[in-house]
Amino acid sequence: MDISYPSLTEKLLDKTTSSKGKAMVNNSKEVQVKLMKGLLDLIVLQFLSSQPMHGYQIITKIRKNFGVYFGPSTIYPLLGALEKSGYVKSEWDMSNERPRKVYKLTAEGQNLLNFTEDSLNFICKKIGATGIPKGATLGEDLAQPALHSFLKRVEKHNHGISF
Repeated sequence: MDISYPSLTEKLLDKTTSSKGKAMVNNSKEVQVKLMKGLLDLIVLQFLSSQPMHGYQIITKIRKNFGVYFGPSTIYPLLGALEKSGYVKSEWDMSNERPRKVYKLTAEGQNLLNFTEDSLNFICKKIGATGIPKGATLGEDLAQPALHSFLKRVEKHNHGISF
């Protein structure tokens, strides 16, 4: 029976490689979470631009699309702040067994998303990336191409790392 034992060097290389890989994954996670936190209000507005939603739908959609969990203690205060700023409005949906507060994008919210698209295009051009053509459609879920494209790039860069 032949049993091969890896040399001490091979063992050390494996440990070094795997710890560097883990560090890289941890850094990627950290960067993605920071980006998500920084863009969370815009992501929520982006989702609401395609359809009105209640808070739990937004939480679920963020988790499904980005692999990051932001709970009710993050999302509901954010929705309240967006409503106070005039970017969303809410109405109670009493048609179901359980009443739900449904949030809808306002004209001011749409204006903010348009401004964001222009700003992201400007940033892309300044850092040497190609801008996103205004009005290009990159998916059914998200109506604003620049934000959608930017977030897709973040997702691809992190190779679908889930949190």
